[in-house]
Amino acid sequence: QVQLVESGGGLVQAGGSLRLSCAASGRTLSSYAMAWFRQAPGKEREIVAVVSRSGINTYYANSVKGRFTISRDNAKNTVSLQMNSLKLEDTAVYYCAADDRSYLSSAYYSRSSNDYDYWGQGTQVTVSS
Repeated sequence: QVQLVESGGGLVQAGGSLRLSCAASGRTLSSYAMAWFRQAPGKEREIVAVVSRSGINTYYANSVKGRFTISRDNAKNTVSLQMNSLKLEDTAVYYCAADDRSYLSSAYYSRSSNDYDYWGQGTQVTVSS
C-alpha cells in the first residue's frame, strides 16, 4: 500500500504558474501509473494528466494541454504537475492518484478515476483575476 501527499497548491493570479508535488511513502512509485485529477466546486472529478508506470506515455486533458506538464521521479518517489499560464477555470482541488495494476503493461495508463486505487488528500489551487 502507498500513501500519497500533495503539496504546492495555493493562490495565484491568472497567467501565473504553480508546481504541484505528490510524495509517496510505503511503496515505490515505480510500481504505479500516476495521475492528477481535479474537482471544482459543484463539478465532477476530472482527469488532468497521467503518466504511465514506465514514464514513456502521458496523457493530458484538452483543457490543460500545452500548459501543464506531468513528470515522475522514481528515485525521489515523487510525481509533479507543472502548471503554467493558469486560468480562472483551473481553480479546483487537485488530487494525486496511483493505479496499482502492475500486471498491465508499463506503458499503459487509464483516464478513469475508477481504476485508481490510492488517493492523496488533495491540494487547493485558486486562480484569481
